[in-house]
Amino acid sequence: MPSLPQAPPWDVHRLPRAEGRRFLVTGGNAGIGYFVAEQLAATGATVVLGSRNPAKAQAAIASIGSRVPQARVKHVPLDLADLASLPATVDALGLDRLDAVVHNAGVALDHPPRRETVDGHELMFATNHLGHFALTHHLAPLLAATPGSRIVNTGSFAAKSEYLDLDDLQSTHDYRPKRAYARSKLAQMLFALELDRRLRAARSTTLSVLVHPGGALDSLTPSRPPVHVRTAAERLRHLPLGLVVQGKDAAAWPAVRAVLDPGVRGGQMWSPRAFGLRGTPRIEPPWNHLTDTATAARLWAASCELTGHDLTFAHRA
Repeated sequence: MPSLPQAPPWDVHRLPRAEGRRFLVTGGNAGIGYFVAEQLAATGATVVLGSRNPAKAQAAIASIGSRVPQARVKHVPLDLADLASLPATVDALGLDRLDAVVHNAGVALDHPPRRETVDGHELMFATNHLGHFALTHHLAPLLAATPGSRIVNTGSFAAKSEYLDLDDLQSTHDYRPKRAYARSKLAQMLFALELDRRLRAARSTTLSVLVHPGGALDSLTPSRPPVHVRTAAERLRHLPLGLVVQGKDAAAWPAVRAVLDPGVRGGQMWSPRAFGLRGTPRIEPPWNHLTDTATAARLWAASCELTGHDLTFAHRA
C-alpha cells in the first residue's frame, strides 16, 4: 500500500497561503503582535489589528503595507481593560465569521503603585487575562461559524516559576508588579488549556492553542520605522545575546504557526525550540503547574464572576 504524502517541514520564512481567511491580533500595532500581524498579512489573509491607539495602529498598517504588497490589514478599537467596550469592538469587525484570534496584547508594570481599571480590577490581571476571557465570549459566535477556527493565547516564560493565589487574584495584598504580571500571564495560560478541554467536551471544532514567545529583545528586533527603530550600535552591542534570546520577529513564530499549521492540535503548547527561549517553534509539554485542572476550573469560575460572562459552548450532536 503506497504511503501517504507527508506535509513539508514547517518553514517560518515560507508560510502557507491563507487568502480568504480572517485573523484578529490583539495588540497588533507593536512588539511581538506587530510581527504576528505582518507575517500573517504576507499569507494573503485579512488581518485586523485590535489596538487602543488609532495613530499607532495606522502606523503599523502603513509599515506592513510597505513590506507586504496589497496587504489586507485594518484596525478596530480595542481596550481590554474596559470590559463594557468589548461588544462594540466585535461589532466594529463587521465579520460574520473569524478564522483565528491571537490574544497577544498585554501590559507590564515595573513599579508600584497598584493600578485599577474602570471596572475596579487590577490592571495587569484585567488586561492580560480577564479582557481576553471576555473578548473570547463575545467572539464565540464568529469562531463557531468557522469550522476549525483557532483561539491562540500568548503566555510568558515569566509564568514558569509562579503560582496563582486563588484567594487574591487581584493582587490586593503584598502587591509586587513583576509577580502580578507573571501571575496574570499564568492565568492566561491556564485559561487557554481549560478552554480547550471545554471545547472538546462541547465537541466544537474550534481549537484553543497556547504559545509563548521565549526571550525577545527590542535590540535584536529588525527595524520597522516608525513602529520600531533599531540602530546599528544597538544591534552590535547586544549581538552576543542572540545566542540565548531573539528578536520580536522570531518571537512571533509560535503564534503564527499556531494559526496556520494544519497539523496543530488543540491543547498544545508551542514555544521556541532552544530551551524555550529562541529558535523555530516546536511543541513543548505543558509545565507541571499548567496541568492543574482543579486550579484552572476555579480560575474559570472566578473569571466568569469577575467579567459577568458565563463562557460556555453548546454541545454538538
